[in-house]
Amino acid sequence: MTEGDQQAVAKPPPAPAGVMPPPLPSSGTRGSRKTRTGEVVSSGMNKTIVVRSVTRVPHPKFGKIVKQQKKFYAHDEENKAKTGDTVRIMETRPLSKLKRWRLIEVLQK
Repeated sequence: MTEGDQQAVAKPPPAPAGVMPPPLPSSGTRGSRKTRTGEVVSSGMNKTIVVRSVTRVPHPKFGKIVKQQKKFYAHDEENKAKTGDTVRIMETRPLSKLKRWRLIEVLQK
């Protein structure tokens, strides 16, 4: 090897003293996933439901409690939920263009 080759394969400089590299995620552990409770507004699609979740938050300027509605597309493997049911859904990996949630249980029929 020539001197130029040795410089090309030189090791990176060590990290400064007292600085730890970020920990690697351990296999088998994962963070908690978000869950939402809401009402099924549509169940016409195969294995997909649309859930409307209502949250009550204070208005940023006036402080009055206001309702915020958001729709979530959720995966329903067994087509259990019907329109009008109250369900619990959990965050999951992207399953399609819009689906990022899956059905956990039907709370109320």
